[in-house]
Amino acid sequence: MTTTHAIQAIPHTMDPAPVPKYSTGKKRLRAVLAPDRYSQADFFMADITDVASKDDRHSMEHPLFSISKKPDFVERSYEHGAHFIKIKPSGKGLATIWDKDILIFAISQLVEGLNRERADTENRTIRFSAYSYMVATNRATDGREYERLQEALERLRGTTIITNIETGGKRIRRGFGFIDEWEVVQRARDGRMEAIEITLSKWLYNAVQALEVLTMNRAYFRLTGGLERRLYELARKHCGNQARWPVSLAVLHKKSGSTGTLREFRRMTKEIIADDALPDYRMVYQRDADKILFTSKDAKALAHASTAQLVLVMEGSPEYS
Repeated sequence: MTTTHAIQAIPHTMDPAPVPKYSTGKKRLRAVLAPDRYSQADFFMADITDVASKDDRHSMEHPLFSISKKPDFVERSYEHGAHFIKIKPSGKGLATIWDKDILIFAISQLVEGLNRERADTENRTIRFSAYSYMVATNRATDGREYERLQEALERLRGTTIITNIETGGKRIRRGFGFIDEWEVVQRARDGRMEAIEITLSKWLYNAVQALEVLTMNRAYFRLTGGLERRLYELARKHCGNQARWPVSLAVLHKKSGSTGTLREFRRMTKEIIADDALPDYRMVYQRDADKILFTSKDAKALAHASTAQLVLVMEGSPEYS
């Protein structure tokens, strides 16, 4: 006698493997989605257009860059409160505030990439087009500008920073450059740099990942003077949540990174006040107190600040007594 056993269907408990989406045409099978070519890239592709300019707020607060257009080979130390910084130049000199534009461009791209949740923002190495960088930072695109770009990369790599300033809640306990390395990965037929890779220092990258950045007015790149650029950075940093920032000329001199005398700094500052070219902010020199008052050019913000100041005066705040 033959025994028959009923075969029961085994329930399917696993999700089927994902199947690529295809649309069927008469001539051929066409993929709807292109492959993700950069999901496993070992660099961040800085290819986003129309991004807001961003700068890390630590280098906006403290004088890490030379504001001189002449090669600066002077080692310097800076202390303010509990923070200290030592800056050592390389044979090419200290990194300048114009060299910093490369970092601003890279930071701006990374922050936008983080906002878009791009996977390649996990990389400290950033690949970008030299031409895109020059356009974004209001530079000419002639041959001399490409030479300046290489010189700037050398100074950013060669300048050594030693500091106890934490970024992203982490302290780097050794000397570091603004970038760890740089490389030209593609050149045009005439020898000009087309594509460049830079690797940000951990110190700077940690600040970006923690979004310790501030948005800057793109007109900043039109400022030709190093001191004008530095004063804008300080105004942006300190007037971010307030429309007024009073500061003694001596403290401003220290924060600016100027190597001139206080008397020379006062003279140059008065000229900048007369020009009134800083984006977003206006400066007033208070002669009796030897102070500078930074104020917003935004009428609404200034009116709100005036009301708040009146309250502080009525409450007896020492700042306005």
